[in-house]
Amino acid sequence: MVGLKTDDNLRWFVIQAKPKQEDRAASNLRAWRVETFTPRLREYAANKYTGERTCVTKHLFPRYIFARFDVDNSLHKIHFTRGVHSVVSYGNTPAPVDDQIIEVIRARVGEDGYVELQEDLNPGDEVMINHGPLRNFIGVFDRKVCDTNRVMILLTTVSYQAHVVVERELVQSVRHAGQTV
Repeated sequence: MVGLKTDDNLRWFVIQAKPKQEDRAASNLRAWRVETFTPRLREYAANKYTGERTCVTKHLFPRYIFARFDVDNSLHKIHFTRGVHSVVSYGNTPAPVDDQIIEVIRARVGEDGYVELQEDLNPGDEVMINHGPLRNFIGVFDRKVCDTNRVMILLTTVSYQAHVVVERELVQSVRHAGQTV
C-alpha cells in the first residue's frame, strides 16, 4: 500500500534548534507526533563567594535535539516547526543518525532522567576532590555510601589519614584530573 508510514521509514536525525529553544522545538515536534530525544545532564557548581553548591540542568548538546521521522514525508514540516533552525545535513541531504548512537546515549540516562557522564570508581582508585573546601585534596576511593550519591574516600594529602564522605560529583579520578569527564 502506498502512503502508509512504517517503522522502516523512520530514522533519527539531528535537529538544530534556535538559541535556547531546544525544549520548544521538541515540544512542537511531539505535537506533530514526531519522536524526540533531548538528553540532559546535571552540573554541580560551587558559588565562588559562599561555597554553596547549586545544581544546574543543561542540555547534553546545547542547541541540538534528536528527532525520529520519515524524511520523505515530514522534512518540510520539520523545517518549519517553531523552535527549529534546521535539520543537520550534508549538502542538501539530511544526515541520519545510527540507532545505536541513540541507544548508547539512552543507556547512560539514569532513573532520574539525566545522562550520567561520571566514570565508575573502583576501590583503591586514586581520586581528587575538585570542588568545595577540600578542593585538590588527593585520596583513595573506598566505597559508595549505601543508596546515596556520596562516596567514602581515604584522604592521603594531609599528614594523617582520615575517611571522608563527600558528594560523588566532587570526586574525580586522578588519571582524568586534567580532563573534564
